Amino acid sequence: MLGVYLIDRSGRKQLMLIGSLGYIFTLSVISWAFMKNAGGEVVVIFVFGFIAAHAIGQGAVIWVFISEIFPNQMRAYGQAWGTSIHWIFAALITALTLPVIRWLDDNPWPLFAFFAGMMVLQLCFTLFMMPETRNISLEELEKRLLKE
Repeated sequence: MLGVYLIDRSGRKQLMLIGSLGYIFTLSVISWAFMKNAGGEVVVIFVFGFIAAHAIGQGAVIWVFISEIFPNQMRAYGQAWGTSIHWIFAALITALTLPVIRWLDDNPWPLFAFFAGMMVLQLCFTLFMMPETRNISLEELEKRLLKE
């Protein structure tokens, strides 16, 4: 609910930046905690932090963003495609995480380090490629995106 509240007040890009930084920090600490055997409390606390970063960032923004970035004539197709890709990769991550953890001899620190690295890529996308769509009409956004 916080993400929904903030999305039109702070903007999509700012929330993605906050979420990306939250992802990177929490996933890095979780990776470190598993690597150093720091204790389950650290993992639990930072998993909750990850969930908060997700709720503020990508968890709220992705659904609004994919509905705004496609031109009017292909918006329905674009939303369906974007949503499908999102859910396919969410399912793949869910299906593959446990086998990868077992493959890593039940010490998942490299997997969480990999996830943190992927979030660095998300941060780069957000910084350098993602347009801000707050307070921009769909028609104006289409014109801006087609120029680029």
